[in-house]
Amino acid sequence: MIAIAIESPLQDDVRALIAELNAALLALTPKEYCHHLTVEQMAGVDTTLFVAREDGAAIACGALKRHPGGVGEVKRMYTRPSHQGRGIGGRILSEIEALAKAEGLTRLVLETGSNFAAAAHVYERDGFSPCGPVLDYVPSPWTAFFDKPLAVTA
Repeated sequence: MIAIAIESPLQDDVRALIAELNAALLALTPKEYCHHLTVEQMAGVDTTLFVAREDGAAIACGALKRHPGGVGEVKRMYTRPSHQGRGIGGRILSEIEALAKAEGLTRLVLETGSNFAAAAHVYERDGFSPCGPVLDYVPSPWTAFFDKPLAVTA
């Protein structure tokens, strides 16, 4: 069974998971176009990290970073290759969206690699649409941007 919960990024196994994510991104994208949050940055009060675990092992993660104006940013989405294709990323996105809505955020945005077809598929399946640059990201041939308006619930 896979369980998803809010956790600290400062745990050794989560640090290892983030190191895998960084290595995977750097294998596909030049360093100057990677916009990583460090585990220390992810531990800040403006960011919430969700970790998926199977049999106690950290297998996937994703974070919500809050910005002014009711905007939430999806960051650090990663599923270990051994667990990809099982819908875990979509489940983490659902948790991120539920938290964003509960906090009254009105829009989710994200920046990802333009050559990450699998990631784009997960985001589009979850209702994200390709868009122009978001937040303070500079467009490049290596970047793609997505957004999703969130329905305000009373």
